[in-house]
Amino acid sequence: MPNIDKSESYKLGSYTVNRLGYGAMQLAGPGVFGPPKDRGAALTILREAVSNEVNHIDTSDFYGPHITNQLIREALHPFPDDLAIVTKVGARRGEDGSWIAAFSPTELTQAVHDNLRNLGLDVLDVVNLRCMFDVHQPAEGSIEAQLSALAELQQQGLVRHIGLSNVTRAQIEAARSICEIVCVQNNYNLAHRHDDALIDELAHKGIAYVPFFPLGGFSPLQSSTLSNVACRLGVTPMQVALSWLLHRSPNILLIPGTSSVTHLRENLAAARLALSPESLSELDGIAS
Repeated sequence: MPNIDKSESYKLGSYTVNRLGYGAMQLAGPGVFGPPKDRGAALTILREAVSNEVNHIDTSDFYGPHITNQLIREALHPFPDDLAIVTKVGARRGEDGSWIAAFSPTELTQAVHDNLRNLGLDVLDVVNLRCMFDVHQPAEGSIEAQLSALAELQQQGLVRHIGLSNVTRAQIEAARSICEIVCVQNNYNLAHRHDDALIDELAHKGIAYVPFFPLGGFSPLQSSTLSNVACRLGVTPMQVALSWLLHRSPNILLIPGTSSVTHLRENLAAARLALSPESLSELDGIAS
């Protein structure tokens, strides 16, 4: 398996992480609910990722729920010193697998303790506050009470760094008046580019931007342009989509998820894929 180019790294709080990480969401069962069909395979993927220089893993205790954190602990604990495990709080799962806001300060505090217990940690590396005013997209609303609760947990030594997820520009600026924000995690990919200007603003401020659904999420990216570029380069369309994101801005950190070792290897290989100016121009036009 091709290792990640160590020169392709960025600051994530006090960590320096390789820009191509791993998202653990798909390790849970269908719909990110319940246990995986093959627990052994899930553990193997986590170990393969870390053995090939992935040092940024994204997770949450509401994946499963609890499943991905427990898998990460079983596969990798005690964790390498350079491994940044980024979790998120702000939601819970219904008995039917639905996604429900769990956004009060009390619920957020409980979620931090749940993450600590299931990961087997005394302090969480990074906690993203997932805003739930609209489950599917950023929506305005005050996050002062929620962020203040996380900042208090940070002062208690239970949280090292704080980030935001599913947020607007106004919420980011309000949050930065309360505590340091080390990353923003929003929906962004070749075809979904509403955050273009925001990414550039965050890069100027030294804040990491972490696209969720970098490959389209539950509806994988499909484009004849993407397929044509991939065919010319002799790689997969998904490798091209990941490489485009890495070319897009140096503050972009990727967390593609997969439950397949083969796909994991393909994703990691994207870190070494060079795209010509002509290919980048073609790909830029997909969202037009």
